[in-house]
Amino acid sequence: MRFPQPIPVRDIALQTGAEVIGDATGSVKGMNEIHNVATGDITFVDHEKYYNFVLASAATFIFINKKIDVPAGKTLLYTSDPFRAYNDLAISQRPRLYSGASVAATAHIGEGSVVYPNAYIGDHVTIGRDCIIYPNVTIYAHSVIGDRVIIHGNSTIGADAFYYKGRGTHYDKMHTVGRAVIHDDVEIGSGCTIDAGVSADTVVGQGTKLDSQVHIGHDATVGMHCILCAQVGIAGNVRIGNHVTLYGKAALSKNISVGDRAVLLGSSASAKSLEGGKTYLGTPAEEVHRASRQFAMIKMLPDMWEKLRKL
Repeated sequence: MRFPQPIPVRDIALQTGAEVIGDATGSVKGMNEIHNVATGDITFVDHEKYYNFVLASAATFIFINKKIDVPAGKTLLYTSDPFRAYNDLAISQRPRLYSGASVAATAHIGEGSVVYPNAYIGDHVTIGRDCIIYPNVTIYAHSVIGDRVIIHGNSTIGADAFYYKGRGTHYDKMHTVGRAVIHDDVEIGSGCTIDAGVSADTVVGQGTKLDSQVHIGHDATVGMHCILCAQVGIAGNVRIGNHVTLYGKAALSKNISVGDRAVLLGSSASAKSLEGGKTYLGTPAEEVHRASRQFAMIKMLPDMWEKLRKL
């Protein structure tokens, strides 16, 4: 999330009760969790396991729960609870909005677009031209819908990111300040759920088509002209290239990428990145020829066992 105007780091420290370590004269341009930070952003880290990763990131400003030497080009904001400080800043910059109208007064709907009864369009939503929004669709605040987009009934666009911090006996919820962005000529089937980014955007690229009951997690990016069949599940921060096909019930774990023109066959799942231009099968997914050989060998195991027993 980029701020409308840069905020002096001293003001953020005062607001959150943090202590500035290093250059206190800078201004913060935006906020992002670690996978999407850019120069000028503020992020947070609250576990020593991730210190080096976060300190080496593009983030200029970092909430941290330990006083350490300040790396070159960084400003640290020391606090006992970086998650809470970051969350408080997020809430102040994008408070939750409540609209009692079916179509919020601040929403913009382009020429030629049709919104059916019982759809809900939240504050600051932008819908392009010649779109069709079917009944019972929910589009959360700040979502962006391109031109000629079709969204079928009971789908939800821009719901809160599924992001929590365990506190031993309970979980603290991360306040969502990101958006869901749907580009031109996308069709979204019925019962689909596309979460907003934590503090960046969840993106569905131009011309991509979703079957019914597809889930896309926070901060994921789906490229152009992809096909996502029914019950596909995509976890947070997944990067999917262009012209990718995911068949029914395919699943992708968080923080991985899928190259252009890859195919993941039905009921397959992967927790590692997949190269483009190849077809994959199984759990964990392997190239289809290798996976087929493995399945064939597994089927042979009972007969092989019987032969071994008779030796």
